[in-house]
Amino acid sequence: MRVLVTGGTGFTGSHLVRRLLNMGHQVRVLDNQPGLFHDELKRLGADITIGSVTDRPLVRRLTDGCEIVQHMAAAFREVNRPKSVYWNVNVEGTRIVCQAAVEAGVRRVVYCSTQGVHGNVDHPPGDEDTPIEPEDYYQYTKYQGEVVVNQFVDQGLEAVTLRPMAIFGPGDPARFLMIYRRVAKGRFIMAGPGRALYHPLYIDNLVDAFLLAQDAQGVLGRAYLIGDEEFVTIKDLVLRIAKAMGVEVQIVHVPFWPVYAVSALCELVYKALPGEPPLFRRRADWFRQNRAFKIDRARRELGYDPKVSVDEGLRRTAVWYRENGYL
Repeated sequence: MRVLVTGGTGFTGSHLVRRLLNMGHQVRVLDNQPGLFHDELKRLGADITIGSVTDRPLVRRLTDGCEIVQHMAAAFREVNRPKSVYWNVNVEGTRIVCQAAVEAGVRRVVYCSTQGVHGNVDHPPGDEDTPIEPEDYYQYTKYQGEVVVNQFVDQGLEAVTLRPMAIFGPGDPARFLMIYRRVAKGRFIMAGPGRALYHPLYIDNLVDAFLLAQDAQGVLGRAYLIGDEEFVTIKDLVLRIAKAMGVEVQIVHVPFWPVYAVSALCELVYKALPGEPPLFRRRADWFRQNRAFKIDRARRELGYDPKVSVDEGLRRTAVWYRENGYL
């Protein structure tokens, strides 16, 4: 079948595109930048268009003739990025994609949201009924994208929402790389005791969920939290990454609140400077916020079963980083 993948040259999207192509599907990709894997995906047979999901005529043209739309294009969080960018891409862009899907007779849309819509989980593990409490504008607009999707579901569109945990794996040039690099130095500065809970999601497990969501029955308008088999403390995550890399790491604990204060100051200073500050509050929050969930609904209704363990995923990621010169 023919599938449109928005955001398909990025880390997550490129893995899905590869899998779809290997399964014999025709894949159209829409992304606003070539990304690391543009040439590889082209060689594999992907039809790639560089453009934006805010371009209504372009989205309508690319959607025509598609049976499935996997919508994961998003304005991801960056410090000092205007709020209008998040709204235009994450909310209005989602509206444009859904409207095009209706007009083109697409069978199903799978929308990629984020576990971040739940914010900090006060009583972990949470689930899909945990209160929606986004803590930044990116998370807020991703949830408003869910609202848009369900408005179209009410009008007859087949659509499903996935809320992924902390995605990692080969091909990720950013998300976990900072942790790996700090571990590789043998000394990891931990703000606070390291007891905050974190829920990793290996990329192959997430791709499995996207594919299941294309065809599962009785799931329209539903949202599903997608994560690995287990969640861990951030201190345990650091130690597991060290084990995956075959290195020793010393964890040095420092008080959290001075780190948070410095983060806020960095953000303020960098408002007048180009680039992203080396430390900011969202990064500091990683040391104290609980992000841990049950995946029971996805197991029960999608048939989701994370096949790659956290430790195996961390090992594969370490291998990729080393083979590609990131470590």
